[in-house]
Amino acid sequence: MSGHQYDEGHTIAGWTGCAVATAGSALAGAGLCGWRPGIWWGVGVMAAAVLVTWGLHLAGWGKPPGPRPADQWRLRDRDRAAREGHPGCLGCRLAGRRVPARGVAVRESAVPASRKGAPADVSS
Repeated sequence: MSGHQYDEGHTIAGWTGCAVATAGSALAGAGLCGWRPGIWWGVGVMAAAVLVTWGLHLAGWGKPPGPRPADQWRLRDRDRAAREGHPGCLGCRLAGRRVPARGVAVRESAVPASRKGAPADVSS
């Protein structure tokens, strides 16, 4: 087990996005020091960092909001639930992966016909 006991969100998506954003910041900083195209290149690379991180999150290399179970803390653990979307995740909602947040009632029209009249699931 690792030396820390907290889920700090160390994921492939997080580290890759951080590295790309750092490179963009370096380019923008070079632009401020005199290399004028560097400002725009840096801004473009930082925007790419957002898209790269979002894409990796949607591919399962990120993490859902909130803490994960301890057995999923390793860097190379892929999130298998990402395909359906994470409850309360803005990135998943922006991608069209609509998952009702925990504790939100589902409308009657959203329940499949095969489930109507079936006993309600009671889970906490």
